[in-house]
Amino acid sequence: MARGSAGGDAPVLAVDQGTSATKALVVCPGRGVIGTGEAPVRPRHLPGGRVEVDPAELYASVLEAGRRALAAAGEPVAAVGLANQGETVLAWDQATGEPLTEAIVWQDRRAAGLCEELADQAAGLQELTGLPLDPYFAAPKMAWIRRRLTRAGVVTTSDAWLVHRLTGVFVNDASTAGRTQLLDLDRVEWSGAALDVFGLAHEDLPEVVSCDRHVGTTRAFGPELPLTGLMVDQQAALLAQRAVAAGSAKCTYGTGAFLLAQAGGRPVRPTTGLAGCVAWQLRGRTDYCLDGQVYTAASAVRWLTELGVISGPEDLDRVGSTVPDSGGVTFVPALAGLAAPWWRPQQRGSLTGLGLDTGPGHLVRALCEGIAAQVAELADAMGRDLGTGLGELRVDGGLTRSALLMQAQADLLQLPVVVAELPDATALGVATAARLGLNPHLGVTDALPPTGKPSAVYEPRMSADEAQQRRASFRRAVDNH
Repeated sequence: MARGSAGGDAPVLAVDQGTSATKALVVCPGRGVIGTGEAPVRPRHLPGGRVEVDPAELYASVLEAGRRALAAAGEPVAAVGLANQGETVLAWDQATGEPLTEAIVWQDRRAAGLCEELADQAAGLQELTGLPLDPYFAAPKMAWIRRRLTRAGVVTTSDAWLVHRLTGVFVNDASTAGRTQLLDLDRVEWSGAALDVFGLAHEDLPEVVSCDRHVGTTRAFGPELPLTGLMVDQQAALLAQRAVAAGSAKCTYGTGAFLLAQAGGRPVRPTTGLAGCVAWQLRGRTDYCLDGQVYTAASAVRWLTELGVISGPEDLDRVGSTVPDSGGVTFVPALAGLAAPWWRPQQRGSLTGLGLDTGPGHLVRALCEGIAAQVAELADAMGRDLGTGLGELRVDGGLTRSALLMQAQADLLQLPVVVAELPDATALGVATAARLGLNPHLGVTDALPPTGKPSAVYEPRMSADEAQQRRASFRRAVDNH
């Protein structure tokens, strides 16, 4: 195992366990990414808004992607970092490590009724944890498992199970724990009051640790390696985008689209419908962020693909370019409910303005505008909570390859959209945490991956008046549905 100077110059393996795939990068401080690997994940979309996945598939994908990246790099690494989906939960046996339930994915809506029961507790929970009461977060799904499936074992977010399988250790990093709605936002420790609300007071919960903690070792990828970095996916991407100054923001376009803005060293209680949460704990300091979510981005593209409108995400630009605009069609892609700033878990997607002349290109453009309009609403809300608007939007994720979507985003935001050189920002962010956990002498900015030129920059082409008209039409479609 190559360690260099306390591992400071050696590559690390960064694994991003995501919703539809697990991606792994071998990241070298001086040379950047020197090996990549990927393995698919196949969540099942079931009636009633249920989304679940076999936990064994999650673990197998971590091993497969990690081993492929190591093979591609062809040289040893000094440590491992693991990023995770955040709000995906399961029950499992702590003695054997065996799952006791399927993993309930963050998009799952089955706990909506439980949230309705607890509606009178919503304001207190948000003040305590920073998060609106919604089935998107982990605690409602954890409580649902305890009520409806099993009282056995422990019930946790998926990363705690994955880390236990890799190392035998029982931990949550602070950024992931902050996505449960069970973490006291000020104290960054489990909240007895929140646990009581959800009926989880007697649960055995993981230890909350910093994101750069050396938590244990694993032989899952071959030689024994320390696991020194843990982060939730979107906060890891925020770090990789170098959003370390208050007010800087990024949006990741993956299965969903997630806009986060750095809020500095003090927790922010949003007033606009956003979530306030832990960004990360690194080098003994807790940073906070504002968070807004679009539940369906690439998953809405997959829906169009399954309908036969397009052949896949690579087809968005070709089909969308066959028409000059959306032809008056407005698409609210709330295919898994609406998140911030509306928080309407039961809302369904809608297509309005259809005519006999509506074709595939109009639907594609309407989808791109619908995603972009939601992100623009989130950006406005962040500006109000932070007291200053965004100057630009840094973006990453697979859908940033679509020039049509990125141009729509720049137009509706009326801001430059700066596309990251590499789309896999989440893995790069957790690689940073792993380097910090390996080498106590590094500062946060010193551990960030090398920067390159953006792969693209999109400037607004649409007038401000037209952008406001398009966004007003989108808001009407949301409110009238």
